Amino acid sequence: VQLVESGGGSAQAGGSLKLTCVMSGYITNVCAMGWFRQAPGKEREGVAAIEGGGRISYRDSVKGRFTISKDNAKNTLYLQMNSLNPEGAAMYYCAADMAWDCSGDYRTVYGYNYWGQGTQVTVS
Repeated sequence: VQLVESGGGSAQAGGSLKLTCVMSGYITNVCAMGWFRQAPGKEREGVAAIEGGGRISYRDSVKGRFTISKDNAKNTLYLQMNSLNPEGAAMYYCAADMAWDCSGDYRTVYGYNYWGQGTQVTVS
């Protein structure tokens, strides 16, 4: 299974970017997919997640500004980021949990078993 992110780049404060993550390979039961970010010197943190049943969660600091969505037919995950601020500057990673027992904590890195290589977002 591969996860490939795209859509990162540079945005001005207050601007927008849309990230895309395409999943390919032998895809079985997808329990959840999520977006994480990691700034230099900081831990990787959850940004948003969408579970198989459609439940969506966001970290508090992005609520109302970021939107996660998924196209199941295309095995593609999106993250629309509006009103970007300097806190949003980081490497953004796509993650997926594929298992038959969907019992992970999808707000944390421990809930996922597949990761992309990341796409860089800078905010000026």
